[in-house]
Amino acid sequence: MKSKDLVLSIDNGTQSLKAMAFDLYGQMQAIVKVPFDPYYSEHPGWAEQDPDIYWEALCRACRWLWREKQLDSQRIAGVALTTQRGTVINVDRAGSPLRPAITWLDQRKTFGLPPVGGLWGILFRIAGVSSTIAYLQREAEANWIRTHQPEIWEKTHKYLLLSGYLTYQLTGEFSDSTGCQVGYIPFDYKRLSWARDADWKWRAMPVSPEVLPRLIPPGGRLGLISAWAAEKTGIPVGLPLIAAAADKACEVLGSGGLEPSTGCISYGTTATVNVTHRKYVEPVPLLPPYPSAIPGRYSPEIQIFRGYWMVSWFKREFGHLEKEKAEELGVDAEALFDEFIDEIPPGCMGLMLQPYWSPGIKLPGPEAKGSIIGFGDIHTRAHVYRSIIEGLAYALRRGKESIEKRTGVDILELRVSGGGSQSRNAMQATADIFNLPCFRPKLYETSGLGAAINAAVGLGLHPDYTSAVNAMTHTGDIFEPRPETHKLYDALYRRVYKKMYKRLKPLYEEIREITGYPE
Repeated sequence: MKSKDLVLSIDNGTQSLKAMAFDLYGQMQAIVKVPFDPYYSEHPGWAEQDPDIYWEALCRACRWLWREKQLDSQRIAGVALTTQRGTVINVDRAGSPLRPAITWLDQRKTFGLPPVGGLWGILFRIAGVSSTIAYLQREAEANWIRTHQPEIWEKTHKYLLLSGYLTYQLTGEFSDSTGCQVGYIPFDYKRLSWARDADWKWRAMPVSPEVLPRLIPPGGRLGLISAWAAEKTGIPVGLPLIAAAADKACEVLGSGGLEPSTGCISYGTTATVNVTHRKYVEPVPLLPPYPSAIPGRYSPEIQIFRGYWMVSWFKREFGHLEKEKAEELGVDAEALFDEFIDEIPPGCMGLMLQPYWSPGIKLPGPEAKGSIIGFGDIHTRAHVYRSIIEGLAYALRRGKESIEKRTGVDILELRVSGGGSQSRNAMQATADIFNLPCFRPKLYETSGLGAAINAAVGLGLHPDYTSAVNAMTHTGDIFEPRPETHKLYDALYRRVYKKMYKRLKPLYEEIREITGYPE
């Protein structure tokens, strides 16, 4: 009988789905990546996707894993799933989608909703947070669907995140992991369960307990691979699907972030800084920590919504020469960008970027916009590109300081993952701006690895998360801060960057009032 010595990890990101097989030492034995367009948009600000795109990509990736990579599916002991956060899908009783998925990139809002009333409304007014609650109501996709597509809401049997939808496709069970519950849903982030009956969240959106899936903690069993899914994917029927967590939480786990003294930065489409904590600590008041990939723990997080998406933006708007050259050479354009800023000094000769191309609810605020200051006639495209890298690091340093203040624990080292971690300039700038050693994981696919760790522990292949992380995560390159460069960055950060938002906020508010953007 063949040894079941591998776990299958499925990572459904914003622009691709990956199927990966890992052994119990964290070594990737095979990977298949199926790209797709992140969304389509029928109206400005909308971002939707056909849910079949995700499922078909999953099926194709798994079939290619067995056929093209010659991986023996009988070696797989179990499966884990991690996905992008905040993408929602309405399904009927048969689990069939009733409308396109609304992805996390969607910017539509619902205006004119009645405020939360009763005792909760009084308490919110006393606490001065009524506007924050109203913002959450406007942002909740469920409110938009009920308001503008009531016939869809009436037919909705289950209201699922993408993780719950793919879990149903694989198992026929309406189940999801507590570690995946990030979005505008009635989830109690402190108790790591659906909100209590009296919680205000039920009043702020039309969701009822009956339309939500049952929740299983990371490492628990979501269900078994059904015969139908086995036929579509080639995954052996009856294998357990083990609960993992959302992609950012899995990145933290796959980077080896077990304690609050280890900061985990993700330079992905959304840039984030996280720690893992045993206590419920809000990184910013009223902003809950998200569920960790480790059951019963929390992940305080500060995010820059349009993080390394800004690199894609720069490439699209200003990087035509590098794109053409990259196609000729058969390399990624980002590798050429990294080279063409080698000669740009740290600090960009005073060019400072504030990376709020899309605002956040609490940090810095819903009126925020992006800005670049300090232009002179010496500045080039390369300076602008480097200012993006530095601006993101400045913003995440501010997030790191907020987390430290709230948790009372100093972050002593950084683990950096995501696409931006492949840039040596970004890694060195991060080390210099934070004045901390930055470790780049040996394996780039930290989200998939984190899900594999959940599967390994859930299947009993490792006795606990400490043992699994020690065995399966490995650090690669380390970037040490340079004292003189940090001194320059620290002066720019304290004397310029930290003052930018406060000085520009009144102008951002004027812009919004005059133009209506952002809403």
